[in-house]
Amino acid sequence: MNIYKNGEYSFSNNDIRQDFELLIRAMDASISGIIITNNLEPDNPIIYCNLAFEKISGYTRAEIIGHNCRFLQREDRSQQERALIREAVSKGKSCTVEIRNYRKNGDLFWNELFISPVVDHDGNVTHYIGVQNDVSLRKKAEQDLRQQQESMERQIAERTRSLRESELFLSSIIQTVRESLLVLDPEFNVVSANDYFIKTFKVTKEETVGTNLYKLGNHQWDIPKLKELLIDILPTNNPVEDFEVEHDFPHIGRKLMLLNAYRIELEGQFKDQILLAIEDITEKREIERRKDDFLSIASHELKTPLTTIKGYVQAMERLMPEGAGERFRNMLAKTSQYLDRLNNLIAELLDVSRIQTGNIELHKQPFQFDKMVKEAVEAIQSAASNHEIQITGTSGITVSADESHIVQVLNNLLSNAIKYAPDAEKVHVHISKVSEFVKVSVTDKGMGISPEDQKRIFERFFRAGDIQQRFPGMGIGLYICEQIIKNHNGTLWVESEKGKGSTFSFTLPINTTNEHGNE
Repeated sequence: MNIYKNGEYSFSNNDIRQDFELLIRAMDASISGIIITNNLEPDNPIIYCNLAFEKISGYTRAEIIGHNCRFLQREDRSQQERALIREAVSKGKSCTVEIRNYRKNGDLFWNELFISPVVDHDGNVTHYIGVQNDVSLRKKAEQDLRQQQESMERQIAERTRSLRESELFLSSIIQTVRESLLVLDPEFNVVSANDYFIKTFKVTKEETVGTNLYKLGNHQWDIPKLKELLIDILPTNNPVEDFEVEHDFPHIGRKLMLLNAYRIELEGQFKDQILLAIEDITEKREIERRKDDFLSIASHELKTPLTTIKGYVQAMERLMPEGAGERFRNMLAKTSQYLDRLNNLIAELLDVSRIQTGNIELHKQPFQFDKMVKEAVEAIQSAASNHEIQITGTSGITVSADESHIVQVLNNLLSNAIKYAPDAEKVHVHISKVSEFVKVSVTDKGMGISPEDQKRIFERFFRAGDIQQRFPGMGIGLYICEQIIKNHNGTLWVESEKGKGSTFSFTLPINTTNEHGNE
């Protein structure tokens, strides 16, 4: 029973015993480990521990009482938290730490420890109460999170480094390319320019990057054809390749440029940016022009003396004595044959010159297409005893075209079929009417043409590597053929497989008027 007297409570022994038992039961019911140490005894020994502390530590009460709390750290005594505990105890203060402890079986557990001093009426610290919680799961989660974060940071750093290296690598490639390269934003402002652009067009990076393309160099790039490419063509035809633009720049003179443009369509920070490659082909085109001029002049200069020589040889053939020896006759025949070859070569060079200068003329007249093909085949067949040229199909069409030029095309295709298939016995020619076109296909079983060479087979002076080694020629015959067919509004193409032969086909419109020809 509690009695209040003279301002103080007095307790009976029975009441004190009941309150003490209640306090003990309450502490034993706690899920936190609780200990009490005696600060008045040397080394601050533990004088009380609850059941939760026994469970957390794995020790029994008998193994705990009398020890200093540090026995739970075993040999792990260098922890910084121990110094914090010592300082708090020496000053009679409270403190909270997270410290590594070890259970009786040696397992590590993280202990969240709160210690608080108990003082008497005189203010002296007599005891310490320690409340402990096993926070190993939280610490493990924190450690896992920290490791995951560190791993992610390493990955990000590695990817950043890789991207930076890739960017530097691509930048070095762009800077060393011998072609002007620009990157434009959707409003045609220059995002970047490589060194070759700066050098070629004699500008600085400071005045280029960030400036609208059309305002570069005091509006020197305000070029109608360039605007046509970027504003009218590129939005609906992406990418645009080999777009020619000619412009007279005030400080560097006339430039003929070949432009390739590509608009980035992928989502992201670069969406709708434009990559613009500018190749200065001024000098290249001038070299081609000079070469064409040389071929034209050389061909014309050779034509006259060759005609004279041919006349002399023909006169010698007519005036040859009846008793002339066989050797002399063979030499004269071979001379005439080589003159014909040279004459054909010069004729082809002259055709190339006329094509390049736009002076090729078509004298178009109606003629029977099938008859023309048959006569051209018979003429080639008479000189090709080792091959049989077979004709299949008919068109029954009369076309209006330059017959001599079409015969020239057919002769070239037939001659090539025989020349590049020396071991084959047959060449196949097929005639057909396809919609409003007539079509001729010449098929051989010869060497065939690789896919890479097929892309360039109609270029001027192009010859495939293996063909060039085995067969003489200048690589202008197919170029002339394609130009002739193109000037008739037709198409010439090839289908081939290496080692299995080739099929060259061309079509001509049945009724057409060509602006290059004379009806």
